[in-house]
Formats: sequence, structure tokens, C-alpha cells
Amino acid sequence: MLLKLLPHFLSWAGIVLVLLRAFPARRPVCAALGSAGFAAGVAAVCFLLRAFPGDLAFGIFRGMMGGSLLLLWFVSVVAVYRSTTRDFAAPRGGGVTDGPAFAGACSIAAGVLAGAVCACRVSGGGPGSLPFLLLVPAAAALAFALLPLEARLPGSLTLSRTALVAPVVALLLFSSSSLLRLDLFAPLSMKVMKFAHDFVHQFMESMLFPDHFFIRSYLWGYIGLLFGEGVGFWGALVIWFTPVALVLLALQLERLPSVAHIRQGARRRKLLATALGERRRRLVIPLLSLAVFGGAAYQSRYPSVEYWDPKPLAVAATPAGEIVIPKKGDVDLQDGRLHKYLYKQGAKEARFFVLMGPSGHFTVDLDACAICKPDGYGQAEGTVICYYCKTLIPLETVGRAGGCNPVPINFTEKEDGIHLDALALINEWGNTVQTTTKVKEGGK
Repeated sequence: MLLKLLPHFLSWAGIVLVLLRAFPARRPVCAALGSAGFAAGVAAVCFLLRAFPGDLAFGIFRGMMGGSLLLLWFVSVVAVYRSTTRDFAAPRGGGVTDGPAFAGACSIAAGVLAGAVCACRVSGGGPGSLPFLLLVPAAAALAFALLPLEARLPGSLTLSRTALVAPVVALLLFSSSSLLRLDLFAPLSMKVMKFAHDFVHQFMESMLFPDHFFIRSYLWGYIGLLFGEGVGFWGALVIWFTPVALVLLALQLERLPSVAHIRQGARRRKLLATALGERRRRLVIPLLSLAVFGGAAYQSRYPSVEYWDPKPLAVAATPAGEIVIPKKGDVDLQDGRLHKYLYKQGAKEARFFVLMGPSGHFTVDLDACAICKPDGYGQAEGTVICYYCKTLIPLETVGRAGGCNPVPINFTEKEDGIHLDALALINEWGNTVQTTTKVKEGGK
């Protein structure tokens, strides 16, 4: 467990260093309020997991992570506007951003989110577990231990208020991307892919003739690209990296000091060279933030989580056309794990799985959904994942139709096992999976 917490505490250490460097006059205050926010985040996870068991608590914190990304977008757009518009001038002396209230608010907000992510990581052991109890004192000790370390960093490594949000959000998203239920990049990719699919579908329905009279067959090859996973991935990358790129652009476009009133050429050149050097140094931390965003996207794309994905076992039907899967035997259906099966009928086949959910009830589902290619599902702690679009489905909702949930199959539970109709299974697979494969690969 301690090794699993290491990336999260490294992210917390990075957040603390950023806050200390951004508010050098209030270092002890930032360390204290950041630690207090961390404790509040841990307490919030304890309360929400007890009050709202299941995926709702994780959804709340994932929404907060999404809000931090939206905040970065807002800050970056405003920063570019300020850098390119002479009529919009910042208050002299920095205004409210130099006040203690602003420093405290930033420290508390960052601490709350960092503490919540760490607490979600160890939530499986319960609030009474040793790693959970040590979270707050360990985070506070680390924050105050970094005070002398931050003071030894090069003074030339400055951090402007414009660039403050980028590294904090980058470190938070990097920390959360290692948790399936808090990850943002995979759901973002799915949303972009679904938007592209729905947009093209509605466009074809509303703008073209029903038989697509003037669309030639070779054009479908290009239109089909809009239905693939790549559209979601590259679209999510644009949304993911653009705000940091805008922050870098805003810093690069900051106006240099006026030297028109200085008569001496050497003095003018020295003043401009100093300003350019400071501006280049202010780009260092946002550039590092860009690398951290890339790390978060990579970690989301290639998670270190090992999914339970058993090889499908071949099953046969009785002369009456019924498939019977025993509850006990070589496979224990009551162990809470996903168990896959493969049924063949002549040239046709169907892949499905049986799962006992957290409520103790069985569900039988196709190893595919009605909207994605049939790449199948894997099981992790508390969820199953669609391998095609990386959507996480809580175990509590498996067996319900709709969205990216596995397509449920009618079955009967008896004393000897699970009974289902073989012909209905083959027909359900053909009506959903084969149609989905044709749409995704052919684009029509």
C-alpha cells in the first residue's frame, strides 16, 4: 500500500513546492493551510463513502477534478486576453492575488483535492486502517519538511500568478489518473468519440437523402474514421493540453517594459535582456506542467491496473437448446468474479459472461455493449471496464441495459446453475455485436 501511495505523495510534494514558490512571503501559512485542506479532503472521503456507498462518492471527487481542469481553461483564456489586450490591465501590485486570503484559498483548495485522492487510494482498507490513519500526519510532516528545501531552490526559478494553476492542476490530474474511478482522460476520450459519432449521425440524418444519394462508397472509408477510437483520443489530447499551451502563450506575449524614455542604448538593452531572461525562466514550470499532463494521459491510457479477464470457456447446449452453467465445480460463480464463456452454433458464436454482483444476485451479459466494438470487458476493484472506449462501469450497474453497459441476457437461476436459451443468445449477439462491428469498421 505504501508503494501505491508514493506517486500521490510525490504529487503532494510538488503541489506544496509550487505553493511555497508562488507565495514566498507566506510560506508557513501555505504549508499549514495546505495540510489543513489535506485533512479536510481525507475527512470528506470518510464521510461520503459512508453516506453514499458505491460509485457516487467517487463521482463527486471526479467532478471536482473536472472542475479544476475547467478552472485552468478559464485562467488560461483570461491570461491570453490580458496579454494581448492593452485595455485590460492588472491592478498594480497584483491586487487580490497578493493578499493572504488568496494564498490561503489556493492552499486549502489544492490540499482538499490532494487529500481526497490519497484517501480514495486507501479507501479499500477502511477508515480504521493504518495507512488511512497515517495520511494526514504524513502529509503535514512532508509539507513542513519542504520549507527549507524550497528556500534552497534557485531564486531565478520564478512562478507568476498566471502560471500558478497549471502545475497544481497537472499534479492533481497525474495523481488521480492512477485511480480508475477518478481518472478523467479516459472518460473525456469517450465523450469526444460519442460527440463525433452523434454529430455525424445527426448530420447524415438531417442533411442528406435517406439513401445518401451523392455519397460514394470510397467516401465512407473517410467518414468511418470519425467513428473510431482515434477521434476520441486525439480530441481529448487537444482539450487536455490546450490550456497549458495557452498559459505558455500568455507568458510569451507578456509586454516588455517600456524603454522609450531611456536615452542610453546600453541601459535599454540591459533592461530588455533582463526582462526577456525573467520571462524565459517563468516558462520553465508551465513547460514541466505540460510534461506532467502528458504523464497523466499516458497513465490513463496504459494503467498499471491488472484486469481480471479470464479466457472464455467453451459451453454447449442441451438437445432442448438450453445452456446450463453450474454454480459450483471447476468454476465458482459465487466468488464475485467475472466468468466468461463462448458458445458456438455452426458458423455462429456468442461470447458472454456470468457475474455475481455486490448485492448477491447473478447477471448474465454479452461480453460487448450496443455502441462499441466487441473488444470485451475486464474486471477491476469495484468496476468492469470496456476495453474499446475505456469506460468504467460500477459493478452495481452491470446487468442494466443502456450506454456502455454490457448487454444483459435473460436467464433463469435454478438450484443446479444458470440456465439460458442458446438461440436467444446467438440472436442477441448477432443483433448487437455484428451491427456494431460493421458500423465501427465500415462507417455505415
